[in-house]
Amino acid sequence: MRYTGPKNRIARREGMDLGLKTPGSKSHTRLLNKLTVLPGQHGIRKRRKVSERGTQLREKQKLRYIFGITEKQLKNYFKKAVIKKGNTALYISQYLEKRLDNIVYRLALAPTRASARQLIVHGHIAVNDKKMSIPSYQVKTGDKISFLKDKTAKIPYIEKTLTNKDSFFPNWLEKKAIAGMMTAEPTNDEISKQINLRLIIEFYSR
Repeated sequence: MRYTGPKNRIARREGMDLGLKTPGSKSHTRLLNKLTVLPGQHGIRKRRKVSERGTQLREKQKLRYIFGITEKQLKNYFKKAVIKKGNTALYISQYLEKRLDNIVYRLALAPTRASARQLIVHGHIAVNDKKMSIPSYQVKTGDKISFLKDKTAKIPYIEKTLTNKDSFFPNWLEKKAIAGMMTAEPTNDEISKQINLRLIIEFYSR
């Protein structure tokens, strides 16, 4: 089941910014100010020592929260990745990075993955100029990602995101104006900065 509770609460639980709040918003600022404090009335207490299994679980949960996916979806990505020859961590990363909602977010067409997912479900996103309403759709190399209608770019929070000059794009994506393209297979560089994928593989391999 996909998590739908308070986003700042889980970010504080994991002790890191999971990218669930729009950068620059008041809620995001509050999160950054309290990021090292556990949620709840006893949040000032020190974090308890976590077992090896518990550490693996927390990494798995963080990855789920970051990409906004269910346990079943992540486990299916693992099953597909583990039967392929080669780097399992890389294959898991590619399945996640190639999700349409993630691509829309990575191209800075939406401020968060959740807002990207909403745009897709509501029919605002096109793949190769055809409407695509499935957030988990696996984008292929050479696919063009854009808004189905230009007026979507005028939605205030979208317009603000599009004009953000601090946006960073992975080298496997290319953006021109308000459209983008996946030019190569994704790497696991961005995910590895936040998540220890080896621990997740160990968790599911037991």
